[in-house]
Amino acid sequence: MVKDLKIFASDRMALLFSILFPFMFVILFNFILSGLGSQDPRLVINLATREPQGGMSWQIVSGLETKDTTALAPGQPEIVWLKDYDKAKQDVADGKISGFIAFPENFTEAVLMGYGTNLEVVYNAANTRAIAALNGFAQSISSQVGTQYVVDSAAIGLLVEKELAAPGSSGDLAQTIRNLLTGQGAQTPPPSRISAVTQKVGDVQAENPSNYVIPGYLVMFVFFTASFAGAQIVRERQNHTLERLLSTSATRTSVLGGMFAGTAAKGLIQIAIFWLVGVLAFKIDLGVAPAAAILLSIIFILTSSAFGLMLSTFAKTERAASSIGVLTSLILAPLGGCWWPLFITPQWMQFIAKFTPHGWATNGFNKLMVFGAGFGSVVPEMLVVLGFGMAFGAIAIIKFRTEAD
Repeated sequence: MVKDLKIFASDRMALLFSILFPFMFVILFNFILSGLGSQDPRLVINLATREPQGGMSWQIVSGLETKDTTALAPGQPEIVWLKDYDKAKQDVADGKISGFIAFPENFTEAVLMGYGTNLEVVYNAANTRAIAALNGFAQSISSQVGTQYVVDSAAIGLLVEKELAAPGSSGDLAQTIRNLLTGQGAQTPPPSRISAVTQKVGDVQAENPSNYVIPGYLVMFVFFTASFAGAQIVRERQNHTLERLLSTSATRTSVLGGMFAGTAAKGLIQIAIFWLVGVLAFKIDLGVAPAAAILLSIIFILTSSAFGLMLSTFAKTERAASSIGVLTSLILAPLGGCWWPLFITPQWMQFIAKFTPHGWATNGFNKLMVFGAGFGSVVPEMLVVLGFGMAFGAIAIIKFRTEAD
């Protein structure tokens, strides 16, 4: 182990690649992703009505419609009036809009007569955000219309009673009041009695990109370094260094354990620098369970070291071992979420990531550092990563050899 660390410390290219080079990526992606998520996209509520012009729904939609988008406050939704109901349904089917709320043809009559009606909510089932917004807005409209109907009915009832009790009454007052309430017979429809109120509670804080960038590149480059260690073991086997060690008092187990310990020690140096620089320079948040992030890092180091040993048992030449190590690392890194967070990738990619130790490790780091999970939430990820390491180690022990082919 000491020998491996001395070689590592004296190799400037190895130090550059394992420690300094990763932070070039971290700085670059930190700059690119800075401010990401600081503001949610403006919510758009689409409304339509199937009722003839002049009905109560026309007053409601006209009153809610956003006339000037530049006057909207941050976070305030934009209300759009879709005049063509059939075209609106086709736009939802084509994915041009997320959905809309439609008033039925008999809306005014149903409200005034008191036999009830339903608002139609048309949406694309894949857009869960739109579903929640449209359903909530539709319920708000229904509630306000229902409340207003009770007040109007009570007022009409009192006026009708007074009119009928008066001598010489024509009996047309109730109908006149209804016409005024619905806007029928008026030159200019009255303003809508339905309003939308937006309340802003705090600001949306941008996520620190380092919280998922640094763990991703930690996983990638720890694995890279361990893969190169596999090439070094092959080189020592080719120049008969391993055979000479066995000719002394060293045993096969001690040789294998020393190489594993040397690779793991380099990984420990990497994560110590990664976390130290991450906390001090990039202000990363290790979450509510920092010990879980550290333990998951150590487990991944052990798994990567076991992979390096396993790689040395399959490759016959140093060049082959280096090529396999680079290829494997570059394939597993993007598939395992080292280049981008797995939670933003398609489902098929998240499924493939389950077959890589990288995927389980980065998912654990995301839980801890992005979503604020506790220690117990990442125990499954720790066990699976450890399982990968035990499998790699078992293969390495079975197939390890000291003599060159």
